[in-house]
Amino acid sequence: MAKVVVFGVTGYAGSRIGVELVSRGHKVVGVARHTQDVDGRIQVLTGSIHDAAFVADAVKGAQQIVVALRAEPGEEGEPQLIDALPLLTRLSIENGARLSFVGGAGSLKVAEGGPALVEGAEFPDAYKGEALSHQAILGALRESDAALDWFYVSPAPAFGSWNPGERTGSFRVGGDVLLPGAETVSGDDYAIAYVDEIEAGVHRRERIGVAY
Repeated sequence: MAKVVVFGVTGYAGSRIGVELVSRGHKVVGVARHTQDVDGRIQVLTGSIHDAAFVADAVKGAQQIVVALRAEPGEEGEPQLIDALPLLTRLSIENGARLSFVGGAGSLKVAEGGPALVEGAEFPDAYKGEALSHQAILGALRESDAALDWFYVSPAPAFGSWNPGERTGSFRVGGDVLLPGAETVSGDDYAIAYVDEIEAGVHRRERIGVAY
């Protein structure tokens, strides 16, 4: 079983990924600024992904590094998530770890060769900043050192704590293009798909989409 470090283990997606991992027997180290209500089977660390010394110590010996954090700063003056990517890239390569991100739906293409969802006039302004920031992370991963093994998982558009859904174990996995008829996926089923990819390692240096 793998040692997996989950940054953002108290978030909507991160908490479910952490629980899914430990339920399959993996050793999970969960990182967050506030770590109350974390599953008792998860080792908990308190710190920031922008603290280089802390991150280096946290990921030591990890086979998988999961980033389940907002792309935009939580408070004014804080770094953006993409600012941590050079450090994460270096540490992932040094540790021989696979790096992955809980992504957004906004960067999914509406059709092969077509624009991304976030580029459409109907995309909600309230979510545009976060979507564009995540799109930039995906672009940076694609331009990263070829030695970096990464994957990025975009959920269906109606994904979030406001629409948790139920665990079904049934879903579709796609690529860069929004799956036909894709509207939502539950947090639990997204986590199943995410951990499936951690275990199978099928999509090296690729983005996948998950939806019903």
